[in-house]
Amino acid sequence: MEITYASPSNSDFQDGSSMPTSTRPVKIIPLQHPSTTSSTTSSVAGAFFSRWISKLHRMTWLEWLELFLPCFRWVRTYKWREYFQVDLMAGVTVGVMLVPQAMSYAKLAGLEPIYGLYSGCVPLFVYAIFGSSRQLAVGPVALVSLLVSNVLSRIVDSSDPLYTEMAILLALMVGILECIMGLLRLGWLIRFISHSVISGFTSASAIVIALSQAKYFLGYSIVRSSKIVPLVKSIIAGADGFSWPPFVMGSAFLAILLIMKHLGKSRKQLRFLRAAGPLTAVVLGTTIVKIFHPSSISLVGDIPQGFPKFSIPKGFEYFRSLIPTAFLITGVAILESVGIAKALAAKNGYELDSNQELFGLGVANIFGSFFSAYPTTGSFSRSAVNNESGAKTGLSGIFTGIIMACALLFLTPLFEYIPQCALAAIVISAVMSLVDYQEAIFLWHVDKKDFLLWAITSTTTLFLGIEIGVLVGVGVSLAFVIHESANPHIAVLGRLPGTTVYRNIQQYPEAYTYNGIVIVRIDAPIYFANISYIKDRLREYEVDVDRSAKRGPEVERIYFVILEMAPVTYIDSSAVQALKDLHMEYKLRDIQIAISNPNREVLLTLSRSGVVEMIGKEWYFVRVHDAVQVCLQRVQGIKDSSRTADHVHEDEPNFLQRLVKQRAEDSSISRLESGDRTPFSDGAEAQLEPLLLRKS
Repeated sequence: MEITYASPSNSDFQDGSSMPTSTRPVKIIPLQHPSTTSSTTSSVAGAFFSRWISKLHRMTWLEWLELFLPCFRWVRTYKWREYFQVDLMAGVTVGVMLVPQAMSYAKLAGLEPIYGLYSGCVPLFVYAIFGSSRQLAVGPVALVSLLVSNVLSRIVDSSDPLYTEMAILLALMVGILECIMGLLRLGWLIRFISHSVISGFTSASAIVIALSQAKYFLGYSIVRSSKIVPLVKSIIAGADGFSWPPFVMGSAFLAILLIMKHLGKSRKQLRFLRAAGPLTAVVLGTTIVKIFHPSSISLVGDIPQGFPKFSIPKGFEYFRSLIPTAFLITGVAILESVGIAKALAAKNGYELDSNQELFGLGVANIFGSFFSAYPTTGSFSRSAVNNESGAKTGLSGIFTGIIMACALLFLTPLFEYIPQCALAAIVISAVMSLVDYQEAIFLWHVDKKDFLLWAITSTTTLFLGIEIGVLVGVGVSLAFVIHESANPHIAVLGRLPGTTVYRNIQQYPEAYTYNGIVIVRIDAPIYFANISYIKDRLREYEVDVDRSAKRGPEVERIYFVILEMAPVTYIDSSAVQALKDLHMEYKLRDIQIAISNPNREVLLTLSRSGVVEMIGKEWYFVRVHDAVQVCLQRVQGIKDSSRTADHVHEDEPNFLQRLVKQRAEDSSISRLESGDRTPFSDGAEAQLEPLLLRKS
């Protein structure tokens, strides 16, 4: 659509009766100004609730059943011939891996091994029903076990029965928190923790976990701590009690585990070795003990036989002191479990709702707490083995639970003779892969800021403890986010030759700008925290002008500031007031603001606050190119007006002189549109790139 745009007298911009009265047709796409009568918040909220209600009305009874029992999604489409065998093999494989790991992680948590078996039994069956992931392997994990030990050991000694009661109570609290977050759809909160924080935290925690298991290798007790300095001091101080037999046996088991894990990862035909490693260490250790009866090797000892009895968790008087740890474990569960579950879901071609997954983990922990389980979550290593073994549905988790139940019913007498160093070797081999030094190297080469975040998190976790490490890491991560938000990227735009596209002149040096006009793009929402920074940068662009790439009419200063607001998703009241102040400040210096491509919500906010009327509706454009066309004509008019004022003493030209002058002006405007300020011949005019479209 072609519109004749001239505005010979613009009182809002410049009192100038000397502005030229001649008009020139330019192609401008009109910006549609939305109505301000309706409330944005209410309309958005109303639309959300209407969509939600209509979705509920459209749901069938099958969809309702899938909502409350996610397992029904794979139950009703289960292909027995294709899936049953692979699910059975995957479940058995993970079960064989989980039995020794569960006992090892329980020892890491400061509990008796039987509680690891309890935690690997009931939660698996519950998760298979309420969980939405088909490959996630739930049960005890090393990091959560360390968190349980770290907190509870400060309150009560691990030999006290209250220690076990508090661990079970913690499972109930974690389950309730996970259910609440899942129902309220608050899983997005964890997105504020960056990958660098997670990697640094897990790497440091893995080192602490490995050192905490050194006592079973060395043959003497060391202090229980989540800090590296007390652990190292304790190891050095007790060196007189070093015993060779457990060290040799534990080192041998660790070597076997690492070799089997490496072969299982590197060779597809030997991948069963990865899952069989923990069982191999337990069987070898038990066999050696049964044959040689070494007195210097500490054993697991008596383990109760049978299923856990139903009981209500106790120790509620310590509920308040466990709340921070419950939140921390819930955060770890979201980071580790939901992340793994979503990755496996994408790999296997189905969708996964992270909030529903969180609810499933919460229900598993709640039911587990009634059967003497401590906090459980998804395991990275076992989930990887489950997926590699071909698991197709949650039935593999049920088979794993059956293996755990069989172990509780029939195998606990054999577990009495398992060497403690074998369980320690299983823990160490499992956490060694969590020391992600390759991620640190990658971050160093890619982003020094993320590497600094990784280093801060890992260092504070090692030396100050897990809780402080997480808090410092999250705090620094949020500080980086706030800094980036308060200091957004702002770019000066220029026109790419031969196009109507405007891009950052720093990224595209060939792009050129126009005298008297500054085009600025703000790449962030505008709100109270960054508006001062934005205003300061706009003032800098007004003063500090690079004239080497400037084209168009020769003027000495800036007359127009064009704000490209396409990336601006939100603007608050503080930014609106600052924009008003900036407009008044510019008006005193005869500078006009033009706004390009604001979205509907931003435009509604500006309209309600009176900014649209203050600046003028004619200064809102769909494209940067539209704004530049209008501003460029105005700059040319300003230059012509000043030239007319300088030559007012000249005689009035006759008709022939006016005709020659008009042809010269047409040629001058053609040069203006092309960005060329040098004289050219008539033959070169065809090669000029037009900016202002003429009527044919």
